[in-house]
Amino acid sequence: MQVILNQDVKGQGKKGQMVKVSDGYARNYLLPRGLAKEATKANINELKGKAESLEYKIQTEKNEAAAIAEKMKEIEVVITAKAGSNGKLFGSVTSKDVSEELIKQHHIKLDKKKFVMPDGIKNLGVTEVEVKLYTGITGRLKVVVKEA
Repeated sequence: MQVILNQDVKGQGKKGQMVKVSDGYARNYLLPRGLAKEATKANINELKGKAESLEYKIQTEKNEAAAIAEKMKEIEVVITAKAGSNGKLFGSVTSKDVSEELIKQHHIKLDKKKFVMPDGIKNLGVTEVEVKLYTGITGRLKVVVKEA
């Protein structure tokens, strides 16, 4: 009997997979517990529809990330901070600060975790910050730190 798994089943497969199991195993164990549903034409079409929907969603997210990466090449974020006479900042500019200023200045909302800034920015001037937008898609953003 062909069934579509609703959950991961040890020894059979992952959620969303169509697997062939014995009739008794399906009728007495998988179906009553809601672990699987019978692979009828309607259920198979539903499974294909979900797969296509997921693929479309992933593609649109990649396209959006690529568009943001292109836009980021042209823009720069200006941040003001207090600094000493030698150009060192009192404290540092963190990814949270950069994220907030990016929203204020350019209306691009990105999570602070996407910015690759291990120690933050500790000096005045221009710094290029790497931004991980999506798996395999990164962008570079110019951050200009000026004295307050």
